[in-house]
Amino acid sequence: MPLDTPLCRLLDIRHPILLAPMGGISGGALAAAVTRAGGLGIIGGGYGDRAWLERELDAAGEARIGIGFITWSLARNPALLDLALTRSPVAVFLSFGDPRPFVAKIRARGAKLILQVQTLREAREAQELGADLIVAQGTEAGGHGTTRRALFPLLPAVVDAVAPTPVVAAGGISNGRQLAAALMLGTAGVLVGTRFFAAKESLGHANAKARIVAAGGDDTLRTHIFDIVRELDWPKAYTGRAIANELSRRWHGAEAGLGAALKEEKPRYAAAVQAGDFETAVIFAGEGLDLVCDIPTAAEIVERLASEAEELLERAARFVASD
Repeated sequence: MPLDTPLCRLLDIRHPILLAPMGGISGGALAAAVTRAGGLGIIGGGYGDRAWLERELDAAGEARIGIGFITWSLARNPALLDLALTRSPVAVFLSFGDPRPFVAKIRARGAKLILQVQTLREAREAQELGADLIVAQGTEAGGHGTTRRALFPLLPAVVDAVAPTPVVAAGGISNGRQLAAALMLGTAGVLVGTRFFAAKESLGHANAKARIVAAGGDDTLRTHIFDIVRELDWPKAYTGRAIANELSRRWHGAEAGLGAALKEEKPRYAAAVQAGDFETAVIFAGEGLDLVCDIPTAAEIVERLASEAEELLERAARFVASD
């Protein structure tokens, strides 16, 4: 039996599955593919490259999609939100910063407001701001987040605190078992990143996708070094979970030294990105890597997640005695 949750009804989708707005990875083709498969694709606005965003919005075509922004970065270039809203997105996703300056404009254009949080306090604040959907992100997540709360203890606390606002789980989710577990904890669905990074339609480099398939959750770490070498001034509260490589083994824990060595390290890093050399360049990925074993289409990923969760939830009913 198909899953039917408040997320499905809120966004008019068949499956309670959202594509995480991974900067530089979640482009228009991937977002459109997730939407066509019955979830909602969300393009990652990244660090404010207008030409990139315009191109990826065009690549999504007529598909119903959302658009996600790093909130502190959007505050430096708010015109990107205006651009996004001209495309009538289903939803706008904001994370990592103060969303208040943008809420009224998003609501005025009829888009759903999705706010990602990492703590119970942030969840309550998101509800007070009128979020249509709250994403609770655990420290297992790939890319940026905090080291404050693991996902499964955080989820039921957030669900209880903000009811009836629907909550979505984010952090290390790669298969239907985790979708089923998240639903049992009271959420309305899941936000999936790393699993979709390794989709055929993602903008990720082929070498990065191969590395994701080969790596496991034990191979990841949370670190500032990839932001330092790229000279991105992320707020100190947020680290990035990535697959460990030669660069992280050399500089993690020696961040001051990396800062002093940027004259040499920054061009070396840029060259590695161009060459697809991921012993130096970053691959942001979550702890769910152990469950990412191939590079299918986005539609195959959505179908696997949904069908496995449906089967498991139906099977779980058998554990309850009838008398």
